[in-house]
Parts: sequence; structure tokens; C-alpha cells
Amino acid sequence: MTDAFDTLHAPNAAAVPDPEFARDLRARLERALLGPPEDTAVAEATSPAGPATELPLHTVTPYLATADARAAVEFYVAAFGAARRGEPLVMPDGRIGHAEVALGDSVLMLADEYPELGLLAPATRGGSTQSLRLEVADPDEVVERAVVAGGVLEHPVTDSPHGRGGVVRDPSGHRWVVTREITAARAGDIVYASLWTADVERAERFYAAVLGWTTVAGPAPQDRQVANAGTRLGMSGGHARSTVMVCFAVPDVDAAVAVVRAAGGTASDPSDEPHGRVADCADDMGLPFALWTGPPGPAPTAQVDEAIAHLVLRVPDAGRARAFYSTVLGWGFAPARVLDGWNVRTAAGEPRPRTSIWGGRGERAAVVPAYAVPDLAAAVLAVRAAGGTSTEPERRRFGTAAECTDDQGGRFQLVQR
Repeated sequence: MTDAFDTLHAPNAAAVPDPEFARDLRARLERALLGPPEDTAVAEATSPAGPATELPLHTVTPYLATADARAAVEFYVAAFGAARRGEPLVMPDGRIGHAEVALGDSVLMLADEYPELGLLAPATRGGSTQSLRLEVADPDEVVERAVVAGGVLEHPVTDSPHGRGGVVRDPSGHRWVVTREITAARAGDIVYASLWTADVERAERFYAAVLGWTTVAGPAPQDRQVANAGTRLGMSGGHARSTVMVCFAVPDVDAAVAVVRAAGGTASDPSDEPHGRVADCADDMGLPFALWTGPPGPAPTAQVDEAIAHLVLRVPDAGRARAFYSTVLGWGFAPARVLDGWNVRTAAGEPRPRTSIWGGRGERAAVVPAYAVPDLAAAVLAVRAAGGTSTEPERRRFGTAAECTDDQGGRFQLVQR
């Protein structure tokens, strides 16, 4: 019989760590050192700035006097999609002395009127003396919601050289300029996205049933343009893999192609097209993408597709993907609230649409879009009725989400904020 003490004194043997365990441990250490505490919530990146209570204050914060602060909060939630920040401060006389809501990445403070302090709402004072500009993805929808919620339409939504927008006054008389600005494409921005699928006609039927998309013919027989979800979203059939092929803006597509090849990816020689100079590429894990440089002349514009809330590059190895895209596009990264998840940062801030990399999924690399919907429960039922699959809606930090596949196995996410 072996003596127990002899066993205890046996020399230590080197252990070979399990590769999956080592990868997960590395990701946990990176998150612990570089980012917020781990949270298994899906895609914080679809939220403009995380939970409303965590928003930082900017240099200037509007502080409004309202005719009825409680009703004003309800209006901003219903009309503008605001999120409440904490509980209002109720004064001894019942008036609201302070309340806050979050609008995107900004905080709006408000209170009831205090005539004794000279603080009156515009409706009481006789008219507004200033305007508040609200940047949104879909000004038509937001202005319509504001009118339904009790606002007064001052100027209908129209196009202008600077973007699309309209003007509405809230019940307290504050004037809101609701707009979507059209700005020049920045390096690393996504200027076009195409849903790659095997059968494009089948995809047309599915997404028409689920998202209400209407399509028109594209430049090739298997290509389609989505006509009612932004000007830069398309579909392409005849592909063996389901993904979203994205086209990135770069200052010099020829120079960028050389960097792609040096970083281990593949790239075609750039070609001149009517809309600019383009090269088809794939990263070092085989994920397809394209590079684009606009034509000479005035700065080209990039209209962000309002239908896409967020794009996630789901890859087997996030470290490898981060190394490739930081080399090719100059991306930086901030830890997201998912294991081995990283939110993309560019020199100009966040790319448009918001983009993230998630690693360690044990699956073939693909770009998975998140589509914003007004009624998630109804959209989930539509997915299933159209032959796709969906998880049950689940509450996340940024809203409610469901993981889905279309009727050809293409993955996507539905989100309601």
C-alpha cells in the first residue's frame, strides 16, 4: 500500500491548461483590468451610453421649468424615448423640485414652475425664447410620437442640405428641433451594409413579413436594395454563408488594401465605381468586408441606416480580430458588458452604426445585426410565423432583446429600447 505521505511528497508535474479555459481566463483578466465588472447582459453597445443612471453630465445640461413636471417626464418618455433617472424630488407643497431623464447620451433636468423665483414654463411666460435640438435616427417617427403624446407641430419634417428634421413644442411650450444630421463619412464608419444569404427572393419575403422591408432591384440579378430602411442597406443572394457584408470608409483605399494583405487578410485590387473607389476584402478569419474611398470633390455623406441599431462581429478569437481591425482601420476598443466583448472606438468616437466584437463563440465568424423594432413581442411572433426562430424577449440594460435566425439560418437580433 502506498504511503500517503510519500504521495504528498511526490514532485509537482507541469499541467497543460485546457485551451478554452485559458482563453476564458485571459478574457476575464482583461475585463478585470480594463473595464467594468462582468455582466452577462447582451449588447450594452446597442444602448447609447449604458444605463441611464450611469450617464455622465456634460459641460452644459438643460434645466427646464415645466407646467407639470410629472406630465413632462411622461411626455419625454413617450415622445422621445427618454429614460427616467431616479425618483423626482417632491417638495413639501407637492411640487416637483427636481427630476431627470436621459436622452441618448445626455441628461435633461426639469422641475415644476416656481413663480416666486421667476421660473416659469414658456407656455406661462408667453412663448419660448430658445430651442432644444434633439438628434434622432428617425425624425419622422419621433415627431409623430410627440404629436400623439400631446405636443404641437410647429414645422413638419422636411429635408434640408444639413439633414432631415421638424419642430414640435411640448405641452410646457419648449421648442424641440428634432433632426437627423447628414454628416461626412469618417474613417472606420460603415457606409454600406449588405445582407448575404443563399436565396435572395426568400430573404425578401422573410424580412418583408418581419420588418416590413420593401426592396428594389440592385445592379446585379442577385442584388436588392432595401427601399424603406435607409439608403445604404441591401441584400445579396447566392452566398454559401449568411452574414452581413459591411463596407468601411477609409481615407485611401489603395493604402488600406496593402495593410489588409500585410495583416494576413485578402483583398482584391481596388476598382473605380460611380460612387467611389472600392476593394473587396476578407479578414484573417475569412470574414468578408469592403473598403471604400469617396470620389474627389465635396466631402461625401454617410447616412446611417436607422434600421440597424448595432452590428456585432462574432468571431472565434476576439484578440485576433482586435489586432487585425486595429491595424487595418485604426480601431480602438473598450470592454463591453459581455464576456470577451469589445465596443469599437475610432479617432472620431464611435463608428456609425455602433459596432462591437464578441469572441469565443465557438462558431464561424459572422457579422450579426441588431434591428430596432417598436414592438418586440409582435416582431418575435412574426419571425416564428415566417419560418425563423427566436428566443423569448429578455430585458437587458438597454431595453428588451431577442436572439433570432431567419428561415435560412441567418442570425440577427431584435431590440426594443
